[in-house]
Amino acid sequence: MLTPRTKLVSFLFSIMICWQVVAAEPVAVNPNHPDRYTVVPGDTLWDISGRFLRDPWRWPDVWHVNPQIANPHLIYPGDIITMTYGNGQPRLSLQRGSLVKLSPKIRSSALSRAIPAIPIDAIRQFLTRPFVMDEGELEAAPYIVYFGGEHITGANDIKAYVRAIENEDSKKWYIVRPGGPYKDADTDEVLGYEALYISDAELQRTGDPATLMISNNEMESLIGDRLLPVSTDVPISAFFPKIPDIRINGSIISVLNGVTQIGQYNVVVIDKGAQNGLEVGDVLTINNKGRTVRDVVSPDWRDTVTLPDEPAGTLMVFRTFPRVSFGLVMDATKAIHKFDRVYSVK
Repeated sequence: MLTPRTKLVSFLFSIMICWQVVAAEPVAVNPNHPDRYTVVPGDTLWDISGRFLRDPWRWPDVWHVNPQIANPHLIYPGDIITMTYGNGQPRLSLQRGSLVKLSPKIRSSALSRAIPAIPIDAIRQFLTRPFVMDEGELEAAPYIVYFGGEHITGANDIKAYVRAIENEDSKKWYIVRPGGPYKDADTDEVLGYEALYISDAELQRTGDPATLMISNNEMESLIGDRLLPVSTDVPISAFFPKIPDIRINGSIISVLNGVTQIGQYNVVVIDKGAQNGLEVGDVLTINNKGRTVRDVVSPDWRDTVTLPDEPAGTLMVFRTFPRVSFGLVMDATKAIHKFDRVYSVK
């Protein structure tokens, strides 16, 4: 049987191997980097890396492992990061700010205090709910036909009558409202449909109609809203940025928090997904899409020129679906817009 200490070391190293090493080109440093930095509450690994490196996702390439530290990617407030050089290459090292004893009770607290790789609060609500459905799922999903107490809409503690749920495989359900299609920015092909979260519901009685009780209401339910079973999968909570394994060339096709100009820590939808080779943690460059303007000097009034794309930021993919993905904008040097381009990081 594994001891608690062995389990801890195994857990730490399982996280560490998630980092992808990309050594094809030298790591560029941030010209304004400090020689040392003390970690404070609220920091993320991305933020700290950006203080030292031009490309924060290159963190693993320059890490100098201290053999006394099981996993340098678990970093705590009070720890000190230092930059030195070896063989002309930058090197980052970690000095623990205080000793952490490995008793089971304290270990649990210590792990929970480790700073995250990215700001998890910005994406937490998007990690478990369905959000993207294909046409077949929409047609097959149970739907609301009536509400208890002669209500015309559904809210907390109101019954919803649903066609049809014939078994008790899932007791907990999401009520969602089919939204608009997600389309490929270049071909206009439908890649999936938005599933707008409305509320939770708990199954009280199977049948046609089945009876469910509405709870955790974010918007009022309507007749025709669909139901999807709550997934029992444990959502990913540790993210480790990396360069995609394959070349990606896509576009931002939607933004999930209702803004028109996209900035840092906004969540966007891109028109590439798992079928295109995207994985959780992949970092993409965002370019403002070049405008097409008329050439007023040309004698032909129909002549136009498409301006080049211009760098505008970076995003990290944190959830993939078959043909679309959700990404968190990590850096934004300019305002970002729908239909701006995303590329594999070079």
